[in-house]
Amino acid sequence: MQILSVFISVVGGLAVSFLIYLGLNFIVSKTNTRWNARLLPYVFLGPVLLLIAVFLIVPTVLTVYQSLLKTDQYGLQSFGGLTNYVSLFTTGSFLQTLLNNLLWIIVVPALTVIVGLAVATLADRMGPKREKTFKSIIFLPMAISAIAASSIWKFVYYYSAPGQPQVGLLNGIWTGLTHAQPVSWLLNDTAHLNSFLLMVVVIWLNAGYAMVLLSAAIKAVPEETIEAARIDGANERQAFFRVIAPQIRTTIVAVFITVLITVMKLFDIVFAMTNGQFNTNVLGMEFYNQFFSFNNPGKASAVVVILILAVVPVIVYQVRTYREQEALR
Repeated sequence: MQILSVFISVVGGLAVSFLIYLGLNFIVSKTNTRWNARLLPYVFLGPVLLLIAVFLIVPTVLTVYQSLLKTDQYGLQSFGGLTNYVSLFTTGSFLQTLLNNLLWIIVVPALTVIVGLAVATLADRMGPKREKTFKSIIFLPMAISAIAASSIWKFVYYYSAPGQPQVGLLNGIWTGLTHAQPVSWLLNDTAHLNSFLLMVVVIWLNAGYAMVLLSAAIKAVPEETIEAARIDGANERQAFFRVIAPQIRTTIVAVFITVLITVMKLFDIVFAMTNGQFNTNVLGMEFYNQFFSFNNPGKASAVVVILILAVVPVIVYQVRTYREQEALR
């Protein structure tokens, strides 16, 4: 019954969309030729722009307004101006959350791109059959949900008390090689160790995505440019960094920014593995806590606005990069 409902929803949605465009196109076709040419682009752009306004612009405006409301001890809201923002930025725990997010932004996108580039470059030299097999293995984690991946890695980091069998893979290796006491990896916030261990999960999930895009970009590089570099005496490292990398810069930037935005709004992995405790809190988790745990929609909205303001410059940079590349072509 559930499958039938999904099928009807998908087919019905496509049918309604088709009828809307068909009807608008019929109306425009009845106008004179001059107005027909002017109105036709809006026939196809109009519904999309309407959806963007309804589901993106309006909620954003309402979120900004909500962030200016303060909630008293009885749950009543009143206009508070920048009270929520001042309260957040004068709280040590929130500043620590921002620091954690900064670490995620610095580490995860860069390492994901590096791992993706390394795998794409090395797999390209393994021969067609081995390349497909190796890439399939690296891409497999993309088929796993973030919650499922968190469950898997919680077993990897699992801690058992000293003297008990170490069912956690990492503690099994640690105690077997060093004969030291097992470590509570996810509770250990020394030098943000537990946060870095959570980052490993995200890199593991996104390495396949980065590999596929970067591998396609590398294969699209003209072989003549690489051969010319080799004839001029460039070794493999020089050919990659001076010939291949500049030609796939747009793809590298696209992968980096996509992973960066994913990291900035990260929630599920932190929620499933540490619930934001032990100094692993991030902005996505802070929003959840403020809204659901503390029943403070004003502060929760303020966290979302801060996140939006952080994401917008990244998107603007990405758009400018695309335009520059198009201009060069």
